Amino acid sequence: MPDSSASTSSKLELANHFLIAMPSMLDPVFGGAVVYICEHNADGALGVIINKPTDISMETLFERIELQPTMDLEQLAAMPDLLFGGPVQVERGFVLHAPLPGLIATLAISVDIALTTSKDVLEAVASGNGPERLLVALGCAGWSEGQLEEEIVRNGWLTVAADPVILFSTPVSQRFEAAVRLLGIDPVMLTGEAGHA
Repeated sequence: MPDSSASTSSKLELANHFLIAMPSMLDPVFGGAVVYICEHNADGALGVIINKPTDISMETLFERIELQPTMDLEQLAAMPDLLFGGPVQVERGFVLHAPLPGLIATLAISVDIALTTSKDVLEAVASGNGPERLLVALGCAGWSEGQLEEEIVRNGWLTVAADPVILFSTPVSQRFEAAVRLLGIDPVMLTGEAGHA
């Protein structure tokens, strides 16, 4: 069942959930966003926007961090471009991926998804030993204690349990619509609403 009710806001646990921006969210960063929540506790929340592309390719990223990929050019070109993950720590990479043993600075979020912020995951990718599925974002989104709960109560976000297929296999341009459909809502109906405070 979707966790869209705010009645349990004091005890919400939203790690491994999507936040879907409501049409009333006019913020230039978060308007139209789908955020994957990686961590949520009494101190606040951390997530990665998963549907805002950049024009930075993995090839460019490897050049910037001085990694020489061993994969062929076709494989490299097929890798998805980096995403804009949020306005916090925009110079830092946040890699969501299928779990891979031996990485440092990794947070296990679910049986299907982990978050790594250290360079070793990209070294593994460059050498052909990386996780089968991954998403690389620059920056993340962060909320202080109680801030996210307050935004949900004010109808800023819908929440729903995350689907790894949307994270790793759905084209970026279709992720908002696909996330909304997880709630059993037609995206046309959602975008047609004016939103209420």
